Amino acid sequence: MKKNRKKILTLILACISLVIILIAGYEIKENVRINKIVKAHKMEQSSIQNDDVKNVDEKYSEHVTTAVQQIMIGTMSNNYDNALQTLLAIKNAGYESIELNDFMIHKSSLLIKLMTKFSGMSIGNGGKLDWPKLIEESGLKVVSLHSNLGSIENDAKAIADEAKKFGTDTVVITGMYKFNYSRLDDVEELAERLNQAGKALSEEGVRLLYHNHNVELQKVTSEKTAYDIIIEETDPAYVNFEFDSYWMTDGGANVPALMEKLGSRMKLWHITDRGYTKSGPYMTPILKENVTELGYGNMDLDTLSAIAIKHGVEGVILETHKNWVDNDPIKSLQVSAEYMQEKFGDKDK
Repeated sequence: MKKNRKKILTLILACISLVIILIAGYEIKENVRINKIVKAHKMEQSSIQNDDVKNVDEKYSEHVTTAVQQIMIGTMSNNYDNALQTLLAIKNAGYESIELNDFMIHKSSLLIKLMTKFSGMSIGNGGKLDWPKLIEESGLKVVSLHSNLGSIENDAKAIADEAKKFGTDTVVITGMYKFNYSRLDDVEELAERLNQAGKALSEEGVRLLYHNHNVELQKVTSEKTAYDIIIEETDPAYVNFEFDSYWMTDGGANVPALMEKLGSRMKLWHITDRGYTKSGPYMTPILKENVTELGYGNMDLDTLSAIAIKHGVEGVILETHKNWVDNDPIKSLQVSAEYMQEKFGDKDK
């Protein structure tokens, strides 16, 4: 009996050792790949002066800020130098800002790392880096800070102070974890919680935006979705919106109609294209669509851009979190920058 236990224990230890070796090998391989990508782009940027990238003059009141969501560069944040070179690449591509996530600028739990990694949106090792210093050295601005409702309710001042530390007056609730959007009472309670959180932040000189996914499209009455209720029962003085058109398209919504309904309450817009970019043959039964570079998918971004501009959107934030061209997030954001500059670049400059 003891011999069997010893064999089983030995086998378990051997399996654990093998898993550790495989994980370590994968991490080494990933670091080599990331270092290679950053080095290639660093050579490209060596002839580009950061000062040549336009700075926004406050007199251009209709200016639309262009930014990149931090989740897009999680894989590139394996060390300080790679993170800095990636931020410089963002600036040199013509973007002015980055949208930060509080779970990416602080040390995160293993659970969050695993969840984001397996969902295709790895947060990397950014939580170990000095982001205030990185932002300062890169010359980028911070358009907003993603946080969560629980943290705001727990200590609104701390969240507001962190946002202001990065020079932004905007906090975005990135989503509700394990929240049931199918019950009217729950959604109405959420709207009231958002009002209270927004009021608490406003007292600290910071505004609150709500970021959607597709689950808000659940019907809570015969005619209204959870998103309808959130829009209608939140106070514009305390709660406005960062609209994500990709997720609403994914959920089958009438996206132009939703953007029109939000109107000027859509302060920021998460822009992503959606299509199938792998080589054919394109045969039945279905193609699995995914995020893709702006202008290379099937979303009617021209119509959506016109609506956003008409209603005075303040910032447009790229979030192509996977399926990058050549598996390179820097190349992907550079390709998308062409569309961003065409639609949102200052025409009078």
